[in-house]
Amino acid sequence: MSFLQMPHPAAARRRFLGQSGLILSGTAVALLAGRDALAAQAGGSAAQDVQILNTALGAELEAIAAYQLGAESKLLQKPVLDLALSFQGHHKEHADVLAKTVEKLGGKPVAAKASYNFPVDQLKSQADVLRFAARLEQGAVSAYLGAVPLFGNRDLSKAAASILGDEAMHWAVLRQALGEVAVPSAFVS
Repeated sequence: MSFLQMPHPAAARRRFLGQSGLILSGTAVALLAGRDALAAQAGGSAAQDVQILNTALGAELEAIAAYQLGAESKLLQKPVLDLALSFQGHHKEHADVLAKTVEKLGGKPVAAKASYNFPVDQLKSQADVLRFAARLEQGAVSAYLGAVPLFGNRDLSKAAASILGDEAMHWAVLRQALGEVAVPSAFVS
């Protein structure tokens, strides 16, 4: 069974979550602005939240690397390459906000790995690259669904739910680019 036929990698990205820079609660803004005392009033387990955020940061860094692999593959035609770079930009924004939030909560942000175990030998066409990216985005959606209720700080849950929407849009656009039904069902699992 090839990587492209395997079930989606939800487990690998289950803890993937973050914050969007567009829709942030007052507490999330306070965290990002360095007003830790104000943010602390919202309660929650900062240590657990840091662990979840760092796991999400690791997944964001992996997504950035995956989109870079796709961009450098020479398999993507111009409009699809532009799309991939746009999505990579979203992941870079997520990673930046996650790292800053981890620091504001007193943690140390994780760093990108030197290399990732991507199925390079199975990426032979633009469609292969799109399927690979769609699987990562599908895993991110699943991970956000699992992570949202885990935060001690409910404002971080709201921010994670906002990112879930972004990941779902990525997944839908990639499915459509593959000629598949963009939104295959009424519920995401």
